[in-house]
Amino acid sequence: MTIEKSWYEKLKDEINKPYIADLKKFLAEEKSPVYPPEDLVFNAFAHTPYDKVKVVIVGQDPYHGAGQAHGLSFSVPKGVKPPPSLKNIFLELNKDLQVPIPNHGCLEGWARQGVLLLNATLTVRAGEPKSHHDKGWERFTDAVIDVLAQRKEPMVFMLWGKSAQEKGHRLLGTHHAVLQAAHPSPYSVDGFFGCRHFSKANDFLKQWGQTGIDWGLI
Repeated sequence: MTIEKSWYEKLKDEINKPYIADLKKFLAEEKSPVYPPEDLVFNAFAHTPYDKVKVVIVGQDPYHGAGQAHGLSFSVPKGVKPPPSLKNIFLELNKDLQVPIPNHGCLEGWARQGVLLLNATLTVRAGEPKSHHDKGWERFTDAVIDVLAQRKEPMVFMLWGKSAQEKGHRLLGTHHAVLQAAHPSPYSVDGFFGCRHFSKANDFLKQWGQTGIDWGLI
């Protein structure tokens, strides 16, 4: 697992801490398949370098079905059926900004514009959601949030669900926008629908002289 250069510069001290070695050992000893594949664990960072981040969407952990997770929270590769959570995200986006619902679930178009698609936990055992919870990833993604919070340019953090919202206290008192909602899963979507995070994010960015995100996907 190698991380994009600008992120490595910000996180190298964290990456060299003993718990990261323990985490790698845990992953190496897993008997079941682990998602996403090792070369895509840090895919979110590859698509969205540190200085390009405008919006951070924090989810729980990767999809646990074969072929779904590719290192970007809530996203699936083109050709893979969008899971229910992602369908609900598209429904909210359509209602909020009248963005047409795309015929695929790949969010790389958002990532290239500066949307860091970050899960609280970056790997999962096949078929077992939250199976890699409390193995070290949360500490690492806390560090990601911390280095972003230090950025001078204001950005937007969307925290969806309990695992994401646990990051919120790290952003208290900062100049960034923190938007919280329930996870878009069918089990909790009533607390997600109507959040209007997409329009709120663009309004905040424009207020600070930045270009908003084009949330449409081709």
